[in-house]
Amino acid sequence: MRGTSRASLAAAEERWEPVLQAAGAQSSDLGEQLFAVVDALDSSGSLRRTLADPSIEGDAKAALAARLLANADPRVVEAVQGLVRSRWSADGDLAESAEHLAFHALLARAESEGALGQVEDELFRLSRALIGQREVRRTLFDTSIPADARAGLVDQILAGRTHEVTALVARRLAAQPRGRRYVAALGHLSDLIAARRQRAVALVTTASPLSDAQRDRLAAILERAYGRVVQVNTVLDPHVIGGLRIQVGAEVVDATVLSRLADARRRLAS
Repeated sequence: MRGTSRASLAAAEERWEPVLQAAGAQSSDLGEQLFAVVDALDSSGSLRRTLADPSIEGDAKAALAARLLANADPRVVEAVQGLVRSRWSADGDLAESAEHLAFHALLARAESEGALGQVEDELFRLSRALIGQREVRRTLFDTSIPADARAGLVDQILAGRTHEVTALVARRLAAQPRGRRYVAALGHLSDLIAARRQRAVALVTTASPLSDAQRDRLAAILERAYGRVVQVNTVLDPHVIGGLRIQVGAEVVDATVLSRLADARRRLAS
């Protein structure tokens, strides 16, 4: 998103959060209704362009949204009206922002139940389990396969052993990938959870397990660098000869031996 859209989303989040805190466990119902709005925007380019059109008065767009959502929860209607009154750099940012609020609604339910950490851990474990499952990942991204079948595959993988919110968001990402590969989409959800918990998540790839002391030292270094609490999640990769690959959000610090060797080869070839 460009600056205008980012500002509009930030304002929408600020309005939405008190609603979610008051809704508690019911917030997941609000999220499901917002997902329906996202689907409607994705399926109708003309509707999306109309509701994001800056040349149309905000009140007129809000009135249209209210008519379209006549049977929706008033809190959802108000949230969508706030979105359509805002300005967007691109019409697709409107749907993306509605989805963002919807995911936060599901996560707020887990938070109200004291299970947000559990959901975070379960999504991380799911993403790691899929790393070596190329055909499964391809299936979850293949929109020629019916959405219900892709969601059903997620159900088979989870086998009812996770928190309900984990299952809800995992199914949603499979049913409506919206152009994102499944593991990358899970990573995005992890970032949203980290934001809700007011911390960052560092994904550390290494050839051998870190000791508790090493993990604590690394976390302390990253916390000083980022100015907030950092959770360290580790991934074992036998192809990493030594060193660490650390990813925090979009930032990657690659200090593995293989990385340095590859860099040396590039320098010799140039």
